[in-house]
Amino acid sequence: MRRLIRHLLHALGYGLLGSLIVLVGGYAWLLEQRPDLKPWHRAELDAEFSVDKAADYRDLDDYLHMEDRLFGQLQEQVYARVAAADQAPFNRYAADSLLNPQNYPKNWNRTFTLGPDKPVGGVLALHGLSDSPYSMWALAELLAGRGLQVTGLRLPGHGTAPSGLLGFSWRDHAAAVRLAARDLRRRLGPDRPLYIVGYSNGAALAVEYALAVLEGEDLPSMDGLVLLSPAIGVSPVAALAIWQSRLSRIAGLEKLAWNDLALEIDPYKYNSFTVNAGDQIYQLTGEIASRIGKLAGTDGIEAFPRTIAFQSVVDATIPPATLIDQLFMQLGGGGHELVLFDVNRHNESLSLMRSDPEALTARLLGDNGLPFGLTLLTNVDPESDRLLARRKPAGSRDSEDLPTDLSWPPGVFSLSHVAIPFPQDDPVYGGIFEHSDDENRITLGSVSIHGERNLLQIPDNYFLRLRYNPFFDYLASRVLDFLDLQE
Repeated sequence: MRRLIRHLLHALGYGLLGSLIVLVGGYAWLLEQRPDLKPWHRAELDAEFSVDKAADYRDLDDYLHMEDRLFGQLQEQVYARVAAADQAPFNRYAADSLLNPQNYPKNWNRTFTLGPDKPVGGVLALHGLSDSPYSMWALAELLAGRGLQVTGLRLPGHGTAPSGLLGFSWRDHAAAVRLAARDLRRRLGPDRPLYIVGYSNGAALAVEYALAVLEGEDLPSMDGLVLLSPAIGVSPVAALAIWQSRLSRIAGLEKLAWNDLALEIDPYKYNSFTVNAGDQIYQLTGEIASRIGKLAGTDGIEAFPRTIAFQSVVDATIPPATLIDQLFMQLGGGGHELVLFDVNRHNESLSLMRSDPEALTARLLGDNGLPFGLTLLTNVDPESDRLLARRKPAGSRDSEDLPTDLSWPPGVFSLSHVAIPFPQDDPVYGGIFEHSDDENRITLGSVSIHGERNLLQIPDNYFLRLRYNPFFDYLASRVLDFLDLQE
């Protein structure tokens, strides 16, 4: 009887293993049916900065010299190798493309510095994953205009070709952030304030940096953090990314290294996305959670830099509740603020939504004493597109409704993860098509196309996602208040 049971268990085990092999093989086969890899997917740009090379860099000037070499490699390995069939007007790597950032007056894919020679303070601006420094330009120009010197850092693997996402590590990013922070502090001197503004993965790097300072690492301290759509936690499914990445190293399975192989129509953001990139954000957020757990006492993390964050209550990239539970609820008192953009609660919009995030906002507003100040931008009433600001001070049980001059634009039912840092008149992602200075540019945020589904090379939902923030002026005003820069 025991022998029979062992045979049955062995048979069951082999059967499950066989089924798993078939499933994995089928999945790999499906992924390999995707479009062919292009030069921008295969380029090996080895001039890039990494944590292993960090000791060779004295300051930001060294980093900029590296970027000169890196973009020279990009020209040789990508732009010079684009096939005739890919010399399309909407391919960012085509020489004469309307979306080729090399044809613009300024290529915002590169590290930039803005601001006066004698600043009142400094800002390190950090972009998101698969993104570029362009995502920080609007706030950077605003802050530079108020007397701050801003470094918009291009993080390793970004701003060049999607192949840069194949081998980078979050520790490469962290090392680059440390280099730029030390450089800014040296240029500012010891007394002027220093801040980090981070978007998405850049916000996670800002938090990691602040935690490293609290742990005793020899780094310039920050006087405040401004976080936009912060990537503080990701789906646990991302833990599986490493296995797909390992399979991609088998000859003939290179496409397995990619979650998405998409047409590169965006001048400042990759549309193709690697498995490694998903694994790195998973590792970074896990590192942050572990270190917060060690630092947080009964009254939260002491001496964490004063922080303000801006987040949509619906976010297909990062679960909003993660930001609240894994970061803001772990912070002690210290003037921290969270600004949430609600969905459009006008009856016509709300009735079409699959789910309502009201449970999250109700929990926050009903809490007897949050350790941070909360602002919820929401509709005045279900019959109106106008917004009010529902503000609840830290430690308070009650909230107060304040009027605003804001309204939802027609047809917009929510913000998105990628919309937060961009104003409505952004020349690339804005909703206003206006190019009096350059008629050969395309505003991706204003493109409206209609036709049969699955016909275009671009995914059907690409232009559905909101690319700009109609409430950017409110965000900017809150940032200036937070940094005490209002005129």
